[in-house]
Amino acid sequence: MAEIEHDFFPLMRVHKDGRIERLAGEVFVPPESDPETGVQIKDVQIDPQINLSARLYLPKNVDPVQKIPLFVYFHGGGFVIESAFSPTYHKYLSLVAAKTKVAIISVNYRLAPEYPLPIAYEDSWLALKWVTSHANGDGREPWLKDNADFNRVYLGGDSAGGNIAHHIAIRVGLEKLDRVKIDGIFLACPSFWGKDPIDGEGEIVGAKDFVEKLWLFANPNSSGLDDPLINPEKDPNLSRLGCDKVVVYVAGKDLLRFRGLYYKEVLEKSGWPGTVEVVEVKDEEHVFHLTATETENAMAMMKKLVSFLNQS
Repeated sequence: MAEIEHDFFPLMRVHKDGRIERLAGEVFVPPESDPETGVQIKDVQIDPQINLSARLYLPKNVDPVQKIPLFVYFHGGGFVIESAFSPTYHKYLSLVAAKTKVAIISVNYRLAPEYPLPIAYEDSWLALKWVTSHANGDGREPWLKDNADFNRVYLGGDSAGGNIAHHIAIRVGLEKLDRVKIDGIFLACPSFWGKDPIDGEGEIVGAKDFVEKLWLFANPNSSGLDDPLINPEKDPNLSRLGCDKVVVYVAGKDLLRFRGLYYKEVLEKSGWPGTVEVVEVKDEEHVFHLTATETENAMAMMKKLVSFLNQS
């Protein structure tokens, strides 16, 4: 076996012969509808030329006359692993669709290092533009055209996907979308950091080194941990966040928790006129809600998400 050049356990390893060994998120689950919940599921190609695709979820017994909210989701995985088609996200988003009665599109953006950042952000923006092209009735996807209420669109994601959701909301604020309103974003254990440690970050041995190496691996042309793409405090456009409401979940045992808490502070100081709420869940690990969906804390988080997505 070739020697390892980069080791980002438990995400991936890169061998000196160039071979990339992803340690999670490689399994593909077919887009089969869920017999227990009645949620319908299918995959769509957004741009075949760049292999940009997504998985759609539509809850049971949708009445086309009564449009339902749309939740655009970006999966996590450090920008280097996972997909919209993995067992983790298939199971979780099926459950979200059943519980919330909203339509969901889970974006399968391209991964680093083969496609270094900012490609994941550009893919995610193209996906949102494709989704919102259905707002005027011209799009080719009937599930979106017939069922989605484009005045009640939400963005969300976990870990790296939470980072992406935040930046897509910034771009919405800068560029606007015709006939579409982004009501809010829901970020679970979002992946943010910074050059200078805050609160208890400095006490976590090896955390900054790991985050920095992974970030520069995924985004080799970045200026580092004060790049606005990973440090919202350094973003001059932060106040332009294009939604009214933000909910952030942080886990008490997650090394990213301090930045999740700090996000609220910097967002409020930026002059952004919306409301931001942070919920800290003690004694839980990073993205706990994905790994154990039936625990008390995960179900409480699901209840919060249901309420958030079903606001009138």
